[in-house]
Amino acid sequence: MSLFEQSLPELHNKLHAKELSVSDLVDQAYQNIGAHDDKVKAYLALDEEQARARARQLDDRLVSGEEKGLLFGLPVGIKDNIVTNGLRTTCGSQFLCNFDPVYDATVVEKLKAADTVTIGKLNMDEFAMGGSNENSSFSPVRNPWALDRVPGGSSGGSAAAVAAGEAYFTLGSDTGGSIRQPASYCGVVGLKPTYGLVSRFGLVAFASSLDQIGPLTKNVEDSAYVLQAIAGYDAKDSTSAKVEIPDYLSGLTGDVKGLRIAVPKEYIGEGVDPQVKETVLSALKVLEGLGATWEEVSLPHTEYAVATYYLLASSEASSNLARFDGVRYGVRADNPDNLLDLYHQSRSQGFGPEVKRRIMLGTYALSSGYYDAYYLKAQKVRTLIKQDFDNVFAKYDVIIGPTAPTTAFKLGSQVDDPLTMYLNDILTIPVNLAGVPAVSIPCGFSDGLPVGLQIIGKAFDETTVLRVAHAFEQNTEFHKQRPQL
Repeated sequence: MSLFEQSLPELHNKLHAKELSVSDLVDQAYQNIGAHDDKVKAYLALDEEQARARARQLDDRLVSGEEKGLLFGLPVGIKDNIVTNGLRTTCGSQFLCNFDPVYDATVVEKLKAADTVTIGKLNMDEFAMGGSNENSSFSPVRNPWALDRVPGGSSGGSAAAVAAGEAYFTLGSDTGGSIRQPASYCGVVGLKPTYGLVSRFGLVAFASSLDQIGPLTKNVEDSAYVLQAIAGYDAKDSTSAKVEIPDYLSGLTGDVKGLRIAVPKEYIGEGVDPQVKETVLSALKVLEGLGATWEEVSLPHTEYAVATYYLLASSEASSNLARFDGVRYGVRADNPDNLLDLYHQSRSQGFGPEVKRRIMLGTYALSSGYYDAYYLKAQKVRTLIKQDFDNVFAKYDVIIGPTAPTTAFKLGSQVDDPLTMYLNDILTIPVNLAGVPAVSIPCGFSDGLPVGLQIIGKAFDETTVLRVAHAFEQNTEFHKQRPQL
């Protein structure tokens, strides 16, 4: 069995039994990257020298019998908007093409404390703005299942690396579906935790009230394993939640008898590909067979979610990206006439077209005379969307539907149509607006391309979300399918 077909707990146990070394795992990762990444383009930077040195250090600890962390010896890829001390962090943007951070994000610190090995930084849409990974200013990522298709975005590199066997697990960030949609397109598991469960300190901000870091893995057990290591309160993040962290692994019982599932009619209606809908309905039958029940419900404000999201996210992006001015870090324009010209030229040269589009939209929405009409109204609609979820969760345990309305589309097919591109996130955006957790898991195929099943839970109830996902996974084989590169 390939190392990449084994779960993280299996690899962990083999390391402890000395059937494997950490260097073996790191060697295999770099071999696969060397074999496939010229086609997939999942990585923007590799940290091979440091990774091999770290592996040797951990191998010495294996021999000495020292205490070991939860993810001991397991190699990980990090999305390139999560800062890593001394390892270039570009956010997929020319603006940060020379930026080497001087500290680690909290999640990176936690992974290091759990004894992981960082393989490299993963490609992404510039500043996490996009749903196809075509907005990376370095190169688009390609879907390992079909190299002429997108992997999804903005965590396309994170999902493609797991699908292609170039990483044992990865971290991504999710602002409006940027973990779950690429997980769906690439046939892997992508978890967006509850807002505030995982620290955002060291995540380069896109939309601060929506961004959340989470894992992309081969299966649900691995996702629970990684979440156990990265969840928890962080005083350096003012939005971090002080909640007790349960044992996520012990919650994977496979028991869903009596589980009440809500299926929003808006998630399986107009705009959802018929084959995707059929695949999701088949997945619901599997859960029915395990003792769960489901009913159709309504989330009536879903139709306003995309407009609400793009007003709020763009407004926050406009504010957050004001720090990129060509003065403190990042690229600086040559020979400006004055300070204002320095700002203008640096931003014109550093930001790509999608980032500029969202900055302009957000600045407009926040401007005098338009704030009440756009931004304030969007915040009120966000509250209504959150209330929709609260009303459904008063009667049901989870909400289930497709992760994305279609399978992965062809590279270049929507790049000149931003509105169509934005609508690809219509089923994931409401989850971020409500701040609740959700996971995408493979549930079938349509014309040879993966389809994702989205399981949404109550705030801080990742245990139930993972339990349902794991129960489905244990009774199907979809998560075991791998692309043939």
